[in-house]
Amino acid sequence: MASDSTSRRSTCSSYRRRRILLIPVFLFAFCLFFRTPWSLPPLNLSGISSSLSRASIVSMVKGPPVEEIYGLLHFVTSDDDRMLSHSINPAAPIDLSVYLGGDQPDWKSHMRKLREEYPLIVFSKSYCPFSTKAKKLLESYNLSPPPKIIEVDLRDDWDFIKLILTRLTEHSTFPNIILNGEGLGGNDDLHTLRAQGKLKKMFENAGMTVREDPVKEGETQ
Repeated sequence: MASDSTSRRSTCSSYRRRRILLIPVFLFAFCLFFRTPWSLPPLNLSGISSSLSRASIVSMVKGPPVEEIYGLLHFVTSDDDRMLSHSINPAAPIDLSVYLGGDQPDWKSHMRKLREEYPLIVFSKSYCPFSTKAKKLLESYNLSPPPKIIEVDLRDDWDFIKLILTRLTEHSTFPNIILNGEGLGGNDDLHTLRAQGKLKKMFENAGMTVREDPVKEGETQ
């Protein structure tokens, strides 16, 4: 019995000694960790910083820039009788604010309206035989929504519109046909696309409904 008691006291005493010895070790490790300066390895951000300039960050937040052609299309399809000021230079890029005409600069909304209501816009001259042929061909498709016809010769700013269209579409005559912001060309180009069997599909890809096509594409009228 005395031997067991002596053995237990010896074991407890040995445990206390080990615990006492471990305390300075923990204290030293604690001080070493918190008092020694340390930092994470440096990150090489040179490639990222060069590609993420302030301008590119703003572009990512606002979305891609709006092309000037959409500004012009918004301007001419507005409900009022707005005209371009003769103080602008149509031969040089024009700020989009000019095309707003007092509207809010919500280009996302303006472009959605163009896609939904005016996917096909024809700049025409009321007396031009080539414009008449192009409009007659488009009528044969009975499109929905129908083409938006802009008779430029009936506008006071027709000469400015002609110069702007020439700069933006590289097509200087009338008609000048725009499908979803892309220039299709004039009357000859329109009939060529029809003869190649491409025109109907282009209209459908632009979200338009082709309700009638009396002459099969690929055949001449």
